Amino acid sequence: MNRFKDKTVIVTGAASGIGLATARRFLDEGARVVMLDIDEAKLKKAAGGLPQDRVLVHHGDTAEKSTASAAVKAAVDRFGGLHILVNNAGIATEGDILQTSEEDFTHVLAVNVHGYFHMAKAAMPELVKTKGSIVMTSSVSGLGGDWNTFAYNTSKGAVSNMVRAMALDAGKDGVRVNAVNPSFTKTGLTEDMLADAELVAKFKERMPLGAPEDPEGVAAAIAFLASEDARLITGVNLPVDAGLTASNGQPPM
Repeated sequence: MNRFKDKTVIVTGAASGIGLATARRFLDEGARVVMLDIDEAKLKKAAGGLPQDRVLVHHGDTAEKSTASAAVKAAVDRFGGLHILVNNAGIATEGDILQTSEEDFTHVLAVNVHGYFHMAKAAMPELVKTKGSIVMTSSVSGLGGDWNTFAYNTSKGAVSNMVRAMALDAGKDGVRVNAVNPSFTKTGLTEDMLADAELVAKFKERMPLGAPEDPEGVAAAIAFLASEDARLITGVNLPVDAGLTASNGQPPM
């Protein structure tokens, strides 16, 4: 497919995991991609084997407002405009509310919520010009609660409703806003989980299509939501979870 020829995309958290898989997917479909990440060395390495005429590497922390405006400006200066924003950069901490420090809680929200806000606000004027779209990486943790990840759950719940609110407001300008909501996926955030064979087995029991998910499968859903094929879809939180949320929570029989 060549659905994104002559389209420019910004992908945050693009150095690894879902972000890198998403950048590759858009490039495979003809797009020009601005790859944004806080880890400069990892980002440059990830982008090294990609088509350099259609890739722009941009280093920065999305929790900082200046990073968002600089990334959007770089996209417009290099490629002439912006059509799609993929808000994907994120972090997580473990702990319930008593175990979560104010510092950790603030940091998680700064990246996972404020970062998405900064990027969307900076990108929106350009997306209005192109009738573009935003896709955000939320989580099944933004649709229901998890144990022992209080700050992360709070942030992803905010993202899931940010998508709905922004979709309502941006629709009049022809801009669509959606989210994917993955479950347990092979990324840098889940390295410890992947090493826990007992935990992986529990996820496999709960996910009919198997666990863990591959980042490329999530990237495919992101590309769909950003494409013209999804032109009538906005304000949606799409579970990309191998069937996890199809269950009502009762154990297998």
